[in-house]
Amino acid sequence: PLFLKNCCNANVNSNINIYRSDIGEPEHYALIIGEPDYSNPLVRIHSSCYTGDLLDSLSCDCRSQLHLSIKLMVENKGGIILYLAQDGRGIGLTNKIRTYQLQIQYNFDTVDANRFFGFEDDERVFIAAIKILEKLGISKLQLLTNNPNKAEEIKKYGINITKILPIFVDINQHNINYINTKAKRLGHVS
Repeated sequence: PLFLKNCCNANVNSNINIYRSDIGEPEHYALIIGEPDYSNPLVRIHSSCYTGDLLDSLSCDCRSQLHLSIKLMVENKGGIILYLAQDGRGIGLTNKIRTYQLQIQYNFDTVDANRFFGFEDDERVFIAAIKILEKLGISKLQLLTNNPNKAEEIKKYGINITKILPIFVDINQHNINYINTKAKRLGHVS
């Protein structure tokens, strides 16, 4: 079971809800922005990215996607960011740093680097997101994502996705290969 706690407000009209399981899994968060229409809210399911979200790495598009999602939600009077502890497409920060080393030293792309260490292309599971959506009473939503596989996973659990809205962010010399690899090898929209 998960529990919910409203803990603080930010400059953007928002609340952070914290979800913790009773079996020692990492905490996940729901950032409720403005006053979302819970009958069909704008939702971003965002996997944590410490290098991008916190350190402003130029090697990925995570932080840009997160900030653009928040901007779109503010403009639309509300939305929900589910911030899941799944760094590195579910392999964790330490393993993500290991894959970065392969990408730098041997010119691996993000998919080949994951596979080198025995990981799937995408190790994420979205059961926590489903449970959070259920706790929030959401069965229908508009999903902000460039990842059609994420949308399919969410639909498997009975969530009705009324619209998929891609998040187009600026490409730079540091993330162009990463974004192209996600498009060509993982089926992401770019």
